[in-house]
Amino acid sequence: MEFSDTYKHTGPCSFSPDARLLAVAVDYRIAIRDVVSLKVVQLYSCLDKISYVEWAPDSQYVLCGLYKRPMVQAWSVSQSEWTCKIDEGAAGIAYARWSPDSRHIITTSDFQLRLTVWSLVNTACVHVQWPKHPSRGVSFTKDGKFAAIATRKDCKDYVNLLACHSWEVMDTFPVDTVDLADLEWSPGDSAIAIWDSFLEYKVLIYSPDGRCLFKYQAYYNALGVKMVAWSPCGQFLGVGSYDQVVRVLNHLTWKPVAEFVHTSVVRSPPTAVVFKEIEEAWQLDMANLYLNEDGSHGVLQNGGSEDSAEGHMRVRYKVMEFPATVLSQKPPLDKPNPKQGVGLLAWSSDSHYLLTRNDNMPSALWIWDISRLELASLLIQKEPIRAAVWDPIYPRVALCTGSTHLYMWTPAGACCVSIPLPQFAVSDLKWNPDGTSLLLKDREAFCCTFVPVLPECDDDEGDDE
Repeated sequence: MEFSDTYKHTGPCSFSPDARLLAVAVDYRIAIRDVVSLKVVQLYSCLDKISYVEWAPDSQYVLCGLYKRPMVQAWSVSQSEWTCKIDEGAAGIAYARWSPDSRHIITTSDFQLRLTVWSLVNTACVHVQWPKHPSRGVSFTKDGKFAAIATRKDCKDYVNLLACHSWEVMDTFPVDTVDLADLEWSPGDSAIAIWDSFLEYKVLIYSPDGRCLFKYQAYYNALGVKMVAWSPCGQFLGVGSYDQVVRVLNHLTWKPVAEFVHTSVVRSPPTAVVFKEIEEAWQLDMANLYLNEDGSHGVLQNGGSEDSAEGHMRVRYKVMEFPATVLSQKPPLDKPNPKQGVGLLAWSSDSHYLLTRNDNMPSALWIWDISRLELASLLIQKEPIRAAVWDPIYPRVALCTGSTHLYMWTPAGACCVSIPLPQFAVSDLKWNPDGTSLLLKDREAFCCTFVPVLPECDDDEGDDE
């Protein structure tokens, strides 16, 4: 793997959807860099510190959220003189996002008073009253033709369906939630998944015409749903909850086909592989060799090279035997928002694998095989996992723990990569959409690493390895 030099950042960094450019926030400026050379191709100055950066789906425009002002600015990559500024005045701006057509910006005002769709073509705007959340509760169909927006009126949750070509409200229907947390269209655009707040376990499946197709409740009178994600193929819906279990619902009957439990002692299945991060001293056989004055080789008899080997440590994965023990933390009972339950849940691009992290086991990453409905691998780190992200092309995971190492997993195995940059601790990472490079973020700097392309291999062969 090759690593670039480090560059300064003070906030969000984002790859363009076409995988050609990288937007980096540096105080009041947004730098547009070429992904391969990392040279600056455009530089824009905003009116305040940048809190949020998002590319338009067509990669022609970039949006900067200046939420402290509050204001939104947009810039054109191809036309450096073009600019756009959106200011809601006293209403404020809590969040901003692009529409699928890349020609509208959608903002949510403070206190969720209204959601506004701003046109970049004719400066027209459309308002939707009482959006439920600033950043959540808005989902678009895969073809970009319709939007589902969660709203709340008279203490009741509703879903508004809008046509994106005209932004007219096509339909509005109430949903059976106490406090709607979020919603998401299925990848096939045939259903909308809606889930309630974490105070109640409730997952609802609605058709676009407002019919409730299924209501799933795994248990009652306890903290409920924490994470929900559709598989890219649209056949499965993963639901992570505070009871430390992931339930996978199928798209035919909407009933669970698997329940993945995160236990502190893992005893099965025998096909799973447990990788544990260990740190050990380098064992160099050449440490006792030296050159004589005449150029001949000699050997130290008393192992006199201890000082030279001191401090040289390496980090690697060790394959553990069953049963494997995972360190678990018990959250305090007197504090809100307990660090418990499945707080990270993500599908591989081929829907074959599902990764999870149980928040009261923060140093363990669980990877589940959906075709076998069992655990495929367990990665036990020395430090809590900060981020774990799937390669957008291949079944490959990259994760970081705030250390000077990058960790990667594939069905063929796992590895630890030492970052050859001084004092660079990876706190976050992002994949380029084409899967050829990774953005690694330190507290004040970032770098890119260019990862090798994986060969096309059969999953069964990878599991055997």
